[in-house]
Amino acid sequence: MRRHRVTFRPAAERDLLRLYEYIASEGSIENAAAFIERIEEACLSLQTFPERGTRRDDIRPRLRIMGLERRVTIAFQVGRAEVVIVRILYAGQDYERALRRQP
Repeated sequence: MRRHRVTFRPAAERDLLRLYEYIASEGSIENAAAFIERIEEACLSLQTFPERGTRRDDIRPRLRIMGLERRVTIAFQVGRAEVVIVRILYAGQDYERALRRQP
């Protein structure tokens, strides 16, 4: 089985940091860390089966959207040997608008 390399764009890394800070401030550091870990595990699981989620070529080429725990939207692009995590959006953020305005 071929494995893809998974990388995170700076915007996705910022999304994770902001989400961690939000959950830690509203709840606990432990809950924030555990939630971010689950998101990262979901992203890294794309190494072995990257063609998951819904294709959204109408937003940008090769874009896929995958939900996690009904609260998180993971936007990623699949290349020949790499999966690029573009954004990680939380709790109803308008991912279409956010992704359309990004270069």
